[in-house]
Amino acid sequence: MAGKFEIYEDAGGKYRFRLKAGNGEIVATGQGYASKDAAHKGVEAVQRAADGASVVDVKSKAAA
Repeated sequence: MAGKFEIYEDAGGKYRFRLKAGNGEIVATGQGYASKDAAHKGVEAVQRAADGASVVDVKSKAAA
């Protein structure tokens, strides 16, 4: 089963999205948006940004 984005209204009345893997585990969450439409646009922005994005390991300051 493929992953999916879910858009929902939180307890504070903001709209958020979460990305669920095929097994139902939440693997990412989005910030709060004022409208459902804005949350949909947030999902679209993540989808565009993730397409072809590289993975970069960043050293923590504690390890430096």
